[in-house]
Amino acid sequence: MAIRDTLDVVGGKWKLVLISVLTGQGAKKFNELSRDAEISPRMLSKELQELETNNLVRRTVCNTKPVTVEYSLTDYCRTLQELIEVMHNWGINHRKKMISEK
Repeated sequence: MAIRDTLDVVGGKWKLVLISVLTGQGAKKFNELSRDAEISPRMLSKELQELETNNLVRRTVCNTKPVTVEYSLTDYCRTLQELIEVMHNWGINHRKKMISEK
């Protein structure tokens, strides 16, 4: 049940990518995040809403003209850092293995 709960929160094509971009680069505006993660605005909006609902991403409305919104990771999301690093390293090793077997 715990694995399923985890996958419900961070599973899918984009969630870990977005978390990784925000981890490496800090707070981002919507268009920057869309560009850096190479995700469509429509899909980005959906994914950010889900991440915000699960308390992984913080949405901050900036007092600028025009109004801008920044997204950043919550402290709660940072508890995933160790898991993400393990998955990153596994992915590197898996890719090397698959390439070497061709």
